[in-house]
Formats: sequence, C-alpha cells, structure tokens
Amino acid sequence: MKFPAWLPVLLGFLSAVGPVSTDMYLPAFPAIEASLGGVAGTAQITLAAWFAGLALGQITQGSLADRCGRRTPLILGTALYTLASAGCALAPGLVSLSAFRLLAAFGGSASIVIPRAIVRDLADGHEAARLMSRLILVMGAAPILAPTLGGVVLGLAGWHAIFWFCALYGAIGLTLVLWKLPDTLAPRLRVRLGPGAMLSRFVAIATERGFLSHALMGGFGMFGMFAYVGGSPVLIRLYGIPPVFYGMMFGACAAGFIAAAQVGPLLLPRFGASRILHVAVLVYLAASLMLVVCAATGLLGLAGIVLPVFVSLASMGLIMPNATVGALSRHAAHAGSASALMGTLQFLLAAGSGLLVGLLANGTPLPFALLVFAGAAGAAIADRARPRPS
Repeated sequence: MKFPAWLPVLLGFLSAVGPVSTDMYLPAFPAIEASLGGVAGTAQITLAAWFAGLALGQITQGSLADRCGRRTPLILGTALYTLASAGCALAPGLVSLSAFRLLAAFGGSASIVIPRAIVRDLADGHEAARLMSRLILVMGAAPILAPTLGGVVLGLAGWHAIFWFCALYGAIGLTLVLWKLPDTLAPRLRVRLGPGAMLSRFVAIATERGFLSHALMGGFGMFGMFAYVGGSPVLIRLYGIPPVFYGMMFGACAAGFIAAAQVGPLLLPRFGASRILHVAVLVYLAASLMLVVCAATGLLGLAGIVLPVFVSLASMGLIMPNATVGALSRHAAHAGSASALMGTLQFLLAAGSGLLVGLLANGTPLPFALLVFAGAAGAAIADRARPRPS
C-alpha cells in the first residue's frame, strides 16, 4: 500500500509530543522553583505528575480509540494538551502547575498511542515497518532538539515561554489533524466494551506471547536509551568536554538511531523482520557489554564510551520499529488497546531506568553503562521468548 508522503511526517510530529513536553522544560527546573517559591527539588513533582498522566492517559486513550475511532480521541486529546499547556504557562504555583501537567499528559498521550494504532490500521508486516521507520525519522529528531531548544527559549524568554511553545505545538498538531488526517478505523470495526470486558481485553493482550515479547524488546530498548540520556551528562564533568561538543556528541548518537531506522526497511525484503530483530539485539548486547568494560576500566577514554553508545543506539533503530509492528500485528481488531498497553509498559521501563540512573549516580559512566547493558540483556531474553515465523 502506498502512503501519502505527508502521513509519516504528521504522525511523527504528533508522536514527538512526549519528548518535546518532557525534555524542553528540564533545564527550567531551577527557574520554576525560584519563580513559584519552591525549594530545590520540588519541581520534580511536576515531572511526576506528567508521568502519572501519561500512564493513565495511554490506557484510556487506547480504549477510546478502539471505541470511537482514531480521529475524535486524537482531536479531543490534542485540544486538551494545548489548553493545559497554556494553563501551565499561567500557573501561579507548583500545585496548579502539577495539575495542568497531569491534564496535559492525559491529553497528549493520545498523540503517543493513536499514531501507532493508525499504522496498524493501514498496514502490517514489511509495509508497517516501513511506515513506522519513516515516522521514527520525524519523531526521533525531537529528543535531539528539545533540550537545546528548551535552553534557548529559557534564556531568551523565561520558563513560561517553554509552555507557551508547547501550547503552540499542540495547536499546530490539532490544526493538522483537523485538516489532513482521516479516521482509519471503519465504524463497523469499532468495539464498545464495558469496564469488565475492557479489562479482559487488556489481560488477553498482555498474556499473548507475541505481543508481550515484542513489547518487552522495545521496552528494554527504551530502558537502555533513557539510561544513556539520563546518565550521559556526567561525561561533561568527567572528561571536561564543552557543552557544545556534548550536544554534537548527543546528536551524533541519536542520528545513528534515526539512520538505522531508515536502513531497516531496505533490509526487510532480503532478511525479514524476525532475523533483523535477532541480529540487532545481539549487536545491542555486544555493544553494551563493551560499554561496561570501557566504563569500568577507562579503556579508550571518551571514545570507549561514545562508540559503544553509538552502536547501541543504532541497533535500537532497528529494534524499535520492528518490535512495535510485531507487538501489534496480531491485534488488528483492537490496535488502540494494544498500542496503549505497549506504551504504558515501555514507559514504565523507561521511567524506571531514569530513576535508577539518579539513584546509582557516582560521578562515573559505569552506572548508566550497567543499565544500558541491563536493557540489552532484557531485550535478548525477550527475543528468545518471542514466537518465530513458521
């Protein structure tokens, strides 16, 4: 099936709401605390509210997308995200800011869950992997640009402007959905379930071997990625590298992830998704093991950290799209619910990784290196557990 060129751009733009809303405002924590009268560390409450809203929102939005179609929940969710982001900019205190962040995450989760369900509505197998890879090309730019953009906006206009930017981002997404995006779930395929039946559906999806193994592969990939994102700033102090060079290094590693995601579809016809996943997980495991060795011994200095990280992230560029397609392929009838459950599972793993990075930090790259390796080991175990094509 041939997709319009704008479709992956639009879906990627919508899916990037997560990193845009999370990464942009992290540099503003001290300014928010100073402005709203909070003591050091209290701005973390607003981040916890955001993550709680994502966890609740993904489950809810996925069910709504299967019940009401893709377009209506996406419109309502994006509108709520836009209004709540404006509320964040106007919030007079940390409590109100946290409440608006919770609402923004609940609405914004529609933009995370529903695009994956739309991909499954339109395609499966190789075609779905191609579309997912193009989506990642757009979505993958957000984690690279968001922290830098947040710092620039903070320096020029203050922390309020970051949330006005988020509101503008949501308004643009809402306009594009209203203008361009049709509903990809036919009315005859929509399912109206009560709470009990909905819970049974989630249990059935979660216990299906193909879904769980593929979702865990992607989740442990995110676990390793967030370990690197959260722990890599230690390299600035340890090796005395300028922030500009750090940004270039961060961008280069992320570019490896995006580039591999684009090469993946070219390999599919010859090798198939199952073989690509298996090889990519082995590369991820080997690179992360090398990362641990270099972090523990100082072997090769900074290069001994950057090169294994680059290879690890590149392997994730092959794992993430194919694992997503594999998780959803058996759940076409309820792709919204499956996408929501997968997103919640992967988010919990990523959030756990970020928490562990902070708890284990010791001024060296070894803690985040060990967590990247733990992510690779988890992905390898999930790879062994997934069903192979007959």
